[in-house]
Amino acid sequence: MYWDPLPEALERIAVDDYMPHLLGGRDHFLGKWEERNRLNVPGPFYGAETDTCLCGPVVAPRHVLCDDEGQEFVYRQPGSADQVQAVLDAAWSDPIAGYARDGDEHWTPESVREWWARRSQVQELAGRLAETYGNSDWDWEREQVPAWRDFAASISGGELEGYLRDYLFWLAERRQPREGEPLPEL
Repeated sequence: MYWDPLPEALERIAVDDYMPHLLGGRDHFLGKWEERNRLNVPGPFYGAETDTCLCGPVVAPRHVLCDDEGQEFVYRQPGSADQVQAVLDAAWSDPIAGYARDGDEHWTPESVREWWARRSQVQELAGRLAETYGNSDWDWEREQVPAWRDFAASISGGELEGYLRDYLFWLAERRQPREGEPLPEL
């Protein structure tokens, strides 16, 4: 079932607002929908024009990757309080505040289905980068291989399809489905 991570995130952000020395006293979610990375998995969080410092995958390796140009994107939306913290840590580690948390205001059932329809392109990129990075001399790239494989496996193994069907229901109804209620098709 889809779990809405925004209440947890907003609570954690509110607590951190009282600690401006940690955040530099500024909003770390200034990413713009029009600038989002095409690889972001549909959901509330996404990377847009991020810095290419490659910090996100280090602090949130089960949620954030960098594309082949070094731009960060969310490949797995958070499904628990600890996972929300990981995504927030990735956003807070981006010095140009290129993440956003307003995806629910922009994703529609049609756009989620369009993203899913081009999943083979995402899988192809994931496979290519896993292979390229696996042969790299750079430790950081080799360390990203398990996450790229994880992303590809979530697409082909059904995990992502299940999440997206739940998310589609949530987008349409803004609630979890009741027992026996059918989920939308992708």
